[in-house]
This record gives sequence, C-alpha cells and structure tokens, in this order.
Amino acid sequence: MAIQDIPFQTIDWAQIPVTEHPGDEGTAYWQTRQYEGLRIRIVQYSAGYIANHWCEKGHIVQCLEGSFISELSDGTNFSLSAGMTYVVSDDLSSHKSVTKHGVKLLIIDGDFLKAGQKD
Repeated sequence: MAIQDIPFQTIDWAQIPVTEHPGDEGTAYWQTRQYEGLRIRIVQYSAGYIANHWCEKGHIVQCLEGSFISELSDGTNFSLSAGMTYVVSDDLSSHKSVTKHGVKLLIIDGDFLKAGQKD
C-alpha cells in the first residue's frame, strides 16, 4: 500500500487529543495523526514506564526529552536520550521501551518500513 499524497500542512500538537495506553508499569500518552499508510505520534512515557508487550512494528523514534531504554528480546539494550534516534523496519526485531524518569518521543511509522519493501 502506497502512502497517499499529503499536501503541505502543519500539526499543532496542542490541538491533538491525548489517549492513554497503560504499560506493565506506568502509562504512555499518545497524540496521533493518522494518514493512509503513515502514522505520526508524540508519545510521552510516565516515570517508571515499562511497555506491556514486545513490538515488532517498524519505527523511526526521535527522543525529544528525557531518556529511555529500548530493550530487544535477545537481551540487547540501547539507551537513548534527547537528540538520539533509532530506526527499524517491521518484523526485524522484538523491542520494548522502559524509562526510569519519563521521556517524550516523536514516533513515525508506516508502510514504508515494511521489511523487504522494494521501489
């Protein structure tokens, strides 16, 4: 599925509703803009947040504030802090997020991150 044509626009995140998503510990707060084949979110994890599942979806994750650990199912951990980014395609890792003090992220995902996708 191709991403639809998206005309120039701005996103005023202050106008985007917040939804709550409980973790094993703490809460994730999402503000989401959804387009065909593309999702853009500002996500904030509360202090002490531990994700409640292993995610296999591809993402581009930019850490805006704070820090967190992206834990892979093989036991590898990556520590990210403000100004750092990680990128992964769909189905190429099982990962989950953990934060001690809280974090604010910009997360972009969509069809363009499907593993094995060719032009």
